[in-house]
Amino acid sequence: MDYEERITAAELGQGEERSEMTLRPQKLEDYIGQKKATDNLKIFIEAAKLRKEPLDHVLFYGPPGLGKTTLAGIISNEMGVDIRITSGPAIERAGDLAAILTNLNENDVLFIDEIHRLNRSVEEVLYSAMEDFALDIIIGKGPSARSIRLDIAKFTLIGATTRAGSLSAPLRDRFGVSCKFEMYTTEELKKIIGRSAELLGVTADEQSMEEMAKRSRGTPRVANRMLKRVRDFSQVKGNGVIDIDITQKALDALGVDHMGLESLDREILRTIIERFKGGPVGIDTIAASIGEERGTIEDVYEPYLIQVFCTGRRRGALYRYRRTSIWASRTMKKRSTVQLRNRRGQG
Repeated sequence: MDYEERITAAELGQGEERSEMTLRPQKLEDYIGQKKATDNLKIFIEAAKLRKEPLDHVLFYGPPGLGKTTLAGIISNEMGVDIRITSGPAIERAGDLAAILTNLNENDVLFIDEIHRLNRSVEEVLYSAMEDFALDIIIGKGPSARSIRLDIAKFTLIGATTRAGSLSAPLRDRFGVSCKFEMYTTEELKKIIGRSAELLGVTADEQSMEEMAKRSRGTPRVANRMLKRVRDFSQVKGNGVIDIDITQKALDALGVDHMGLESLDREILRTIIERFKGGPVGIDTIAASIGEERGTIEDVYEPYLIQVFCTGRRRGALYRYRRTSIWASRTMKKRSTVQLRNRRGQG
């Protein structure tokens, strides 16, 4: 299965941004999950509004699809200011950043996604902007070059990253608030699916919502994507109402099992269990065995597999999966042996 076609991919697919915007909550009271982060942010926002100051710079870090961009939009709504959204790779030169910052109004929010991918030269300009709300611009070249400090409006920078360790220490230290985003529980995802179903005008029963939540890999973006695909199945092959039967048929057709694993996830596990007797085995060896790139395994498949099978989040899951896999393998071998004997007997 191609990575771009995976229903459990946490990144946004083509054409999904507009549809996802309609499902995003606009207020903190409507935001589900990340309770520790939202409780703290609520206090910080109220304090900033009482002082009539911009909120301190905020850093969000965690896996993709957990609501970092959504929460940034909610902060701007709660503060009653505008938000400008960009990404680290989009800001190629220091002049690009200067153009964005000089167009901000007082107390506005600037959201930079994938902030760990900022160029070093752009990052240097950002330091003075974050601390002093000023830009240091160099005019001219050679001996006649001189530096001019340009004051800008006070603003709040919200940075989002999936790799907090890739941020340079000077940039990380300039954020006054840091929020780590955790994977969602099944109950939280069930609430999100229920809210999204209501917004989409779809009727879904409790069992079907719980089934989708269990297979969503702890990610709201995946849960919403599953809901839309199951809705398609219910409208074409059912009566338009999402029940447990149509949900299971839809997700089975999409290749997502009861643990949220897809075909390549299962292939990686089978390789470790059957070819290497449960490991340990290096990631380069796995990549060569299944014909996939190392980077794809590290970024796309490995994080969820480690979380499910190696952190105790679902204790005994790997043992059960291994036992099932070995049983299935032995059954297939027995069938093959019986078929071979029958053919020899017929011959």
